[in-house]
Amino acid sequence: MRNDISDLLNFVGRHEVWRDRLQDVVAEHLMPALEEFDLEDEELSELLGEPWPGVLWGCGFEDFLGRRYDDENIIDLYLKRRGWKEAALNRDYFAALRDTPVSLYEVSEVKSGTSMVLRDLLGGAEPVTVLEQSATRSLKQWDRIAVRVVAERDNHVISGALLAFSPDAVELLFDGLRGALKLRKRDALRLTTDQLHACAPIFTSAWLFTALPRAMFPPQPTFCNSDGEEVMFHDLRFPLAAGVTQKDVAACLNRVKALIPEKRHFWNWLAPRRTRPHTQAEGVMLDSQLEGRTVLGSLELKGKSLLVTVNSIERAAKVEALVKEAAGERLKPPLTTIRTVEQMMAEERPERTLEGADEIPPQIARQITHDYLDKHYRETLDAPLPALGGKSPRQAVRSAAGRAKVLDWLKLIENRSAQNGDALISEYDFGWMWDELGLQEHRR
Repeated sequence: MRNDISDLLNFVGRHEVWRDRLQDVVAEHLMPALEEFDLEDEELSELLGEPWPGVLWGCGFEDFLGRRYDDENIIDLYLKRRGWKEAALNRDYFAALRDTPVSLYEVSEVKSGTSMVLRDLLGGAEPVTVLEQSATRSLKQWDRIAVRVVAERDNHVISGALLAFSPDAVELLFDGLRGALKLRKRDALRLTTDQLHACAPIFTSAWLFTALPRAMFPPQPTFCNSDGEEVMFHDLRFPLAAGVTQKDVAACLNRVKALIPEKRHFWNWLAPRRTRPHTQAEGVMLDSQLEGRTVLGSLELKGKSLLVTVNSIERAAKVEALVKEAAGERLKPPLTTIRTVEQMMAEERPERTLEGADEIPPQIARQITHDYLDKHYRETLDAPLPALGGKSPRQAVRSAAGRAKVLDWLKLIENRSAQNGDALISEYDFGWMWDELGLQEHRR
């Protein structure tokens, strides 16, 4: 088997000098992070779980296979003394692995259980199709991975040590490489084969320096709205004053420009159209868009009350003032109920269980979801986005710098969608957006 390294490992283990060298290289990969977080080797298993300790050791091992000590290399020595025991395919693979550096690749065109296309983000090589079964079952479009891509006769395969890089790990890696190579921030990162070989431990360190804090201190999800306010659902119930009808209140509300009727006795409270985007808020943003404007809340006349729902304490105060100004004494002071995101989720869970997803045929649920996403993203193409410097995607693609930002933005939202646990979302096809923005040729 090509990936059977047992004889090679036994060979290294029988030679104390080479065994010590291997341990030293593995330590180069692991020790910076272990010392920074005051951890022992064995604690990696407890924190990260399987298979990561083995994968991390493999990163050091593969680096060791390409190193030379006084012009001696372990692969050369092994093939010279024991190569006759190996199949020709295995000998070729070991030799290729010796000469192939680790690099950072962008994943595209994933065919689960079969293949994927990898684009080298550091070495500048042309994209290659890699034959791979296991990794393609978990990797998604536009993932970033650190791995060795090994040429094997007419095909390409990947080595055993693969690390999936999050956006913050990529940023840390790039900073580390620039520091090691004494490059400026604006300098392009194009590394030679020798430079990639020499920088191999930086890849492992960058991954560990982002993975370990998440494992040691799991982040608690935070929720905000598009104004950066903490999400706290407020339900305000304004009782109608004696003798006041729904028609009286509706007439008042219909005169408010920010209140857009959706149906009889129901209004969406919309924010003004923005000329500038808000600063990107931290946390998961909970807001929806309607006609390119943020929905700040909803109002509905039911029975003898006006029911108002918003998602922050700030918006609750604003909508109360808005309603009082519009309806005056036709409404009594509101009774307010406040709920957290966790409470809302807990309340909705039993309903979902009782209603059951089976009540909606899968193909209908898929169509509804994808129609909604179509509408949402069509509006987004014309909306100013912080990630694009306040320009809409359609505006940004008109310049070379803007086009690069749009490409990064498209890859980010497509990758996040692919990672979503809900199949209705993860299966959504973003191809039409690339077409509409004239970027289809970059989608590989």
